[in-house]
Amino acid sequence: MAKRLVSANASDIIKMSAEELKNSIKASEGRVVLTEIVATREAYEPGITGAEIACAFGSNMVLLNGVDIFSPVIEGLGQYDDNNFVELLKQYTGRPIGLNLEPVDTESDMLEDRVVISKGRQASKETFLRANEVGLDFVCLTGNPGVGVSNEAVINAVKIAKENFDGLIIAGKMHGAGVNEPVITVEIAKEIIDAGADIILVPSIGSVPGVRPEQVYEVVDYAHSKDILVMSAIGTSQETSDSETIKRMAIDNKIAGVDIQHIGDAGYHGMSIPENIYDLSVAIRGRRHTITSMSRSINR
Repeated sequence: MAKRLVSANASDIIKMSAEELKNSIKASEGRVVLTEIVATREAYEPGITGAEIACAFGSNMVLLNGVDIFSPVIEGLGQYDDNNFVELLKQYTGRPIGLNLEPVDTESDMLEDRVVISKGRQASKETFLRANEVGLDFVCLTGNPGVGVSNEAVINAVKIAKENFDGLIIAGKMHGAGVNEPVITVEIAKEIIDAGADIILVPSIGSVPGVRPEQVYEVVDYAHSKDILVMSAIGTSQETSDSETIKRMAIDNKIAGVDIQHIGDAGYHGMSIPENIYDLSVAIRGRRHTITSMSRSINR
């Protein structure tokens, strides 16, 4: 029986299989906080990673963004190489570490100029195999602004990931990613689940215009009926909003029943304002679990 993630020690987490990690998230009953980091940017001071700061403020999981998996740049990590950067991040944080891999659709109907990214940031058989080699706990198949990630490409990438990656697969769009199409519907969620995703990504309630609470409720209910988890994502720069906005979004998403609450990377140092990570955490689980998470030694 897996220990719930909000109560797990680093020594528990390091031994979890993908299925055990999924069960530990589920057992946490909507109280898991995931912080996304643009790991290539310097954090608040040289010599420390954004991941460490995020965990110090209550994050249970860390998602790296903007990292080329074939030539990783992790500011503040110190001495590392292409093979051990994930291992070191796990040592320093005691948390599961994941990476954004983007399913680029070169044929998508774009609403803005396309942003071209390296092959090491794109979802492919080669990057999924490399994700296994470096020991990532999960991948997130989604799109940054202007990259041109479509829902069809996400679905196809999930199928490839299922065959080539051993960790958890999170999939879905946080926002339009530059493409002229709906961000999420229950029909899209069904296709992503059928393709093999472990966790469906939905925009946080209050983040993407026109994504109504009822739509999120429908996706959550369907996913849970299939034993699939759901992560809400604040990926619209609202991670730098005022505290009251963050707390409102957090409670709205908890009412919807999501299992993980993601907070994005659009702050000044490639991450959310740290205080907003804390405020989100307190809103969905109170000071008891927040302070415990912040205080638990990585040596336990």
